[in-house]
Amino acid sequence: MGVANNITAILNFIAFLCSIPIIAAGIWLASKPENECIHLFRWPVVLLGFLILLVSLAGFVGAYWYKETLLAFYLCCMAILIGLLLILLVFAFVVTRADGGYDVPGRGYREYRLQGFSSWLRNHVVDSKNWDKIRPCLAETDVCSKLTQNYITADQFFMAHISPLQSGCCKPPTVCGYNYVNPTLWLNPVNPAADPDCYLWNNDQSQLCYNCNACKAGLLGNLRREWRKTNVILIVAVVVLIWVYVIACSAFKNAQTEDLFRRYKQGWV
Repeated sequence: MGVANNITAILNFIAFLCSIPIIAAGIWLASKPENECIHLFRWPVVLLGFLILLVSLAGFVGAYWYKETLLAFYLCCMAILIGLLLILLVFAFVVTRADGGYDVPGRGYREYRLQGFSSWLRNHVVDSKNWDKIRPCLAETDVCSKLTQNYITADQFFMAHISPLQSGCCKPPTVCGYNYVNPTLWLNPVNPAADPDCYLWNNDQSQLCYNCNACKAGLLGNLRREWRKTNVILIVAVVVLIWVYVIACSAFKNAQTEDLFRRYKQGWV
């Protein structure tokens, strides 16, 4: 095996290693309770990671045994996958750029406005058709029930750093002026006309604020936060993959030159 093929094999092993954090990030995203209810966001990162893993293995085999057709297939497929990964990164950055969160005086958590998020997320994730499926799915998770286990007094809860989803779905908006009993039980609103969500709050543990715009906004807030974390991993991975790909292309050309030179020498022997 020539020097160029050795380099290509090593580079493919690096690409193989890059696929592991991509797959791990995708599995982490898919395991989140809210993503279990939004099938659109569950598996694209995992799928891309597995495809990169398989293509890298194909490239490694092609380089180790110098299967020129397999190497050409690897270079073509890897270019497509890197392009798809870049498209996913740019798309995720654009649709998660807007942040609908705002600080609430005297509270450790933030609350969220639906209009503060991108129109694509509002129209494709929490529109009426999708929300009819998402709402009962969220109600079956333990997102809200965990709050009653972790916080007892009002002071504890008001200073807690709860997730956007819990802030929007598990309690009424602060502006309504409800009196705290426990994290998911609130009574006697002082200012019920302050927000339409004030009238939608229900102490039934299967209802709570799952019909509220605040809950939709909280779901988008969670998605935004998790995709921002995932993007960091994807950016590092795509930079390494591009670097590996450029060198692999050069090594592939050198391997072809070495092979041509070897055949030329054999022809003179």
